[in-house]
Amino acid sequence: MRLLVSVRSAAEVAPAVAGGAEIVDAKEPSAGSLGAVSLPALRGIARRLPPGMPFSVALGDPTRVAAVAGAIASLDDLEPRPGEAYVKLGLAASRNLAGARALVAGAVEAAARSALRPAVVVVAYADHERAGAPARSTVSRLAASVGARGVLLDTYLKDGRDLFRHVGDTELAEWIADARGAGLLVALAGSLSVDGVRRATNLPADIVGVRGAACEGGREGCVTEERVRALESVLRRECSPPA
Repeated sequence: MRLLVSVRSAAEVAPAVAGGAEIVDAKEPSAGSLGAVSLPALRGIARRLPPGMPFSVALGDPTRVAAVAGAIASLDDLEPRPGEAYVKLGLAASRNLAGARALVAGAVEAAARSALRPAVVVVAYADHERAGAPARSTVSRLAASVGARGVLLDTYLKDGRDLFRHVGDTELAEWIADARGAGLLVALAGSLSVDGVRRATNLPADIVGVRGAACEGGREGCVTEERVRALESVLRRECSPPA
C-alpha cells in the first residue's frame, strides 16, 4: 500500500516528500473534498516534485464534459516530467448515471490526448447519498466500463466522520475485491487519522490518501514532515512482511 499526501501549495511538497509520501496530490482543501488548486499553484507544486515522483491532480466534481476536458488540457502547460500522473474526478454534480458516464468517458478521452497522459481515477463517496453521487459499486463498474485506471473511495462531507464511520471493513473488502477484479487500481481516503490509516492497511487497497492527518492544524493547516513520517511509519510497519 502506497501513501498519498495531498498538498495545496509548492511549500508543502518538500515536507510531504521528506516524510515519505509516495504520491503527491494537488488539492485545495478549502474548496471541498476534491477541490482543484489554481493553475499557478499547480505549476509551483509540479516544479517542486522530485523527478519521477508520482503526481495526482484533483479536478473537483464538474458538471460539464467540456470543463473536464479543459482542466485536463491545462495540464499540458506544466513542464514535461517522467513518472506516473493521475487525475481524480468526482461525480457529485453529474445529476444522473448517463451524465456520470459522459463525464468519465470525456475525462478518459481528454487524458489520452494530453501530453501528460494522466491515468483517470474516478471518485466514489462513502456518504454518496448526502453528496447526490452514485453509489460506490456503481462508480467502480462505470470506471471499468469506460477505461478509467482506478477508483478512490473518499468522504464528501468533511464533518469529522471518517471513512469507517460510513462503511464497515467487510463491505469495504468486498468492494475493493470487486474493483480490483475488474482491473482497477483502488485507493482509500476520507478524513483518515493515523489509526484510520492503520485500519486501512488490513484492506487489499493499493493506495491510502490523507490530508488532515498530515497537517498541523487539520486539513486547512500545513503539511509537516513529522506527521507524514508518522503515517509512513504505520504503513511500513503494518504492510511489511514478517522477518
